[in-house]
Amino acid sequence: MRLTIERMTYGPDAIAHDEAGKTVFVSGAVAGDVVEAELVSDGASFSKARATSVVEPSPNRVRPTWPLAPALGCTPWAALAYPAQLEAKHANVVDALARVGHLADADELVAPCEAPGTPWHYRNKAELAYVRNGRHAALGMYAPDGRTVVKVDEFPLLDAPERGRESKLVKNVSGALAYLAGSHELEIERVGIRRSSRTGDVEVAIWTPTGAFPRAQARRVLEDVHASSIVRVMTKGPQKARRVIGVERLFGAGSWSERIAGGTMRLSAPSFFQVNTVGAERLVELVLAALEPAEDDVAMDLYSGAGTFTLPLARACDFVDAVESYGPAVRDLRRNLEDAGLDNVEATGGDADREFPDDEADVIVVDPPRAGLAEDVVRKLSEQSARAIAYVSCDPATLARDLARFREVGTFEPVSVTPVDLFPQTFHVETVTKLVRS
Repeated sequence: MRLTIERMTYGPDAIAHDEAGKTVFVSGAVAGDVVEAELVSDGASFSKARATSVVEPSPNRVRPTWPLAPALGCTPWAALAYPAQLEAKHANVVDALARVGHLADADELVAPCEAPGTPWHYRNKAELAYVRNGRHAALGMYAPDGRTVVKVDEFPLLDAPERGRESKLVKNVSGALAYLAGSHELEIERVGIRRSSRTGDVEVAIWTPTGAFPRAQARRVLEDVHASSIVRVMTKGPQKARRVIGVERLFGAGSWSERIAGGTMRLSAPSFFQVNTVGAERLVELVLAALEPAEDDVAMDLYSGAGTFTLPLARACDFVDAVESYGPAVRDLRRNLEDAGLDNVEATGGDADREFPDDEADVIVVDPPRAGLAEDVVRKLSEQSARAIAYVSCDPATLARDLARFREVGTFEPVSVTPVDLFPQTFHVETVTKLVRS
């Protein structure tokens, strides 16, 4: 079939309509293309297709900087010009607020998408998949199907102080572990590489099940990587519900540090930290601008992680209640507070609903996972006497649902939504929403 691509989706595909008017989700195309496509599946309300050739390229179609980009799932928008990526992300946020949240004023609420960093070389982290075939092993990245592993020797999304350094780092780690696997029956789930161009730290984290592991040999073959930290993260449980049992230091510091928002954070391998440091700093700036914290304020930080927002709030406010459910992140948060000399934070481990602070807060920040806020958490937040809430979201659909819930309760009203592009070359977008008392 021949299709004219209309717009990008919040996903790797683009949208077109066939001759009968049915919606078609098309992979391998960008908005503005005219493509020949083959049908992949035909449902009652929509179809899926794959572009087989570009008949008329979009004015916004570009040749990806990275030749491997079309073959990988981590760069689904690499063929779309960067200004068009920003416009598409803004449109996707507006669409989610209007369609999912039924917010009639979505157009007025959503600001243009900000681009705080660069379209490439912006990540502080690379995730490598591990595949083994007999005695041969390789590290790579997943193809768009989410199953096939493509061997890579470079990762141009990884931040590097000098051009080409990111290529050598990924290649050296891949080569070392492939060599190690040739003489050992390694059970590796994945490998994480974190590097900071600000502190110079490089950490290699090898994720494995519990059990025997050639520690000394792993350390020896990774010497040429010049990492400041090499760790093994041990996990247990079924594949979709694995939990971290412990972190074993094989070499160096056993953690990774990053400078952000006027301070330094240290993180263990399992802890979450935004993959875009420059973008994370912009999130902090937007949160502080939304809340305008004062010296005598009590602040609340739900889903605090290792302290990205907790530490700046603690420097600006009288007291902060921080709640985080993930054990390694709670430990990192407490260590970061101690290192920063901040003793005005109550860091609580546990679910935000069950451990909701008793204190009445003046300002609140929430940064939940992709699932968004539980309905009961929205209710408890709405009972607070705070003057403002900053809601940091990584999913426009769950943000839209939660903003509709806030409006239904009627205590807090969203007044602005700012998309921030922390993930160029992908459809993902972060947002900061400011809510004030109605």
